[in-house]
Amino acid sequence: MAANGPRPPPTVSRPSPRRPDSIRLKGEHSLECTQFLGETGVTGMLGLRDEAVLHGGGGSHRALERVLPEALSQVWAERAANRLFLTRPRASARSRLEPRQVIGVCAPLGFLMVWSALWPPVLPTLLAGLSAVILAMAILRIAAACHSPSPISGEIAADSALPVVTILAPLFHEAAVLPQLVSALNRIDYPADRLDIKLIIEAIDTDTLRAARQCDLDSRFEIVVVPDGSPRTKPRALNYAMRFAAGSIVCIYDAEDVPHDRQVRTAAEAFLSHDDTLACLQAPLGWYNRDRNWLTRQFALEYAAHFHAFLPMLSRLHWPLPLGGTSNFFRREALESVGGWDPYNVTEDADIGFRLAAQGYRTGIIAPPTGEEAPERLAAWLGQRTRWIKGHAQTFAVHMRDPQQLARGAGPGGPASLFATLGATVLSALLHGPTALICIALAALHPGDPVRWTALGLLLFCYVAAALCARSGARRAGFRPRLSDLATMPLYWPLQTVAAFRALRELRARPYFWSKTEHGISLAPEPECPSRSPSSSWVSSLPDSPCVPGSRAGLPTRHAARG
Repeated sequence: MAANGPRPPPTVSRPSPRRPDSIRLKGEHSLECTQFLGETGVTGMLGLRDEAVLHGGGGSHRALERVLPEALSQVWAERAANRLFLTRPRASARSRLEPRQVIGVCAPLGFLMVWSALWPPVLPTLLAGLSAVILAMAILRIAAACHSPSPISGEIAADSALPVVTILAPLFHEAAVLPQLVSALNRIDYPADRLDIKLIIEAIDTDTLRAARQCDLDSRFEIVVVPDGSPRTKPRALNYAMRFAAGSIVCIYDAEDVPHDRQVRTAAEAFLSHDDTLACLQAPLGWYNRDRNWLTRQFALEYAAHFHAFLPMLSRLHWPLPLGGTSNFFRREALESVGGWDPYNVTEDADIGFRLAAQGYRTGIIAPPTGEEAPERLAAWLGQRTRWIKGHAQTFAVHMRDPQQLARGAGPGGPASLFATLGATVLSALLHGPTALICIALAALHPGDPVRWTALGLLLFCYVAAALCARSGARRAGFRPRLSDLATMPLYWPLQTVAAFRALRELRARPYFWSKTEHGISLAPEPECPSRSPSSSWVSSLPDSPCVPGSRAGLPTRHAARG
């Protein structure tokens, strides 16, 4: 049945989302083949409807060899997007709210609204209950401010004893900051033969891909090109790149990051010194452009409170942590055991922190920090904050499908942390603006009403608690906040209400839309001796690492996974 003349090469059909482990190649005379993949590579066989087409003339074998890498990359891209949803649908944000969740939220709210309308005297009781929740969160902030952090560390290890660490750096429209990232990664104090760096770039992002290929990179670096597909999110790119990862430890860095030189070594030594239940380590984050304007200074105070006060307290309590989106270190085995990242969750970092806890793993905090670029314009800040609040709502809904699992894996602190972090974030963002307006209205319309003084007193207590937490975190992060910035924090909080209502709208219309934050407006200053630790904080005991310029040569590019 061999046809005369050369045959056109087979074409590749996109894998089905319902069958991400299969592909279909089509050519003349119904040439079809299906390639089944196992967890680690090719484990199946090629099935041909017409073997004569393959074994006949026309170079079909060679055509198949040319097209197969492209086909496999599409299979792995489809797996990266849909594997978690297909294998654990209740763990994925792609699964919408379950009927019992909708009833569990709407029924109590409807009952309380009707009750307060029919019997107005109950309204003060309801407000008292809400006030108790707000008061509890304020007390947690004060506790975090008074808590002494104890970052995880390990015994100093010889270079030969250190594990291979894979650094995944997802990039999308990041040509402006790529040189800074490469420079920062070249300064990492870690044996070169044990460092595996993947620059992950979307296939449609030709500018960043061109910039990466123009960089002078050494053998530690490899470019991984992610086939276009949906959802076009950071966690999908990370899942795809995991197939190329060589390390037993996996680290995530964002495009604008400038990590401390000894951060990777500190994490590796900590993992070596602790048992396998320690599955993840989070480095504290800060902003290298915090002094650009009032907005960046407020953001710096918020991050200082979160990463240098609140998260260390949760870690000390062995409660789950909502991870930051960068400077996370994972044991690869633990990461893969929970299904990797959820491509449909726009705060995949917070989600995977709780998913690890639900399986009995724990997360710790290390000391060496990472500098990031804070949004300097309100529009950029609102876009980023909208995505965060939307993702926190997604994550809260996902883990409330089975809170018993979280309690079994992490104890009572699991659900408590979920409510105290993600639940409180969404609730407080929704309430900041209305609360401020209500207090102003009470002060203006009912100056003698005791409810007014109660509301204002509670609001003032919350502000004081937040200011104490921010000041404590800032001192630990190594900078002294301005008194004017602490005093104007109440003006910053209501901005989150705008982002919260935008997030609610996106949850309905565009739940998986990833609002891209622009980087490269401010670049980190090139240090004489890079990544110095803050001078007056719990990070300051870290030794400054020497300047180690990278000797860089050739550049590999990966379009399809290793077979």
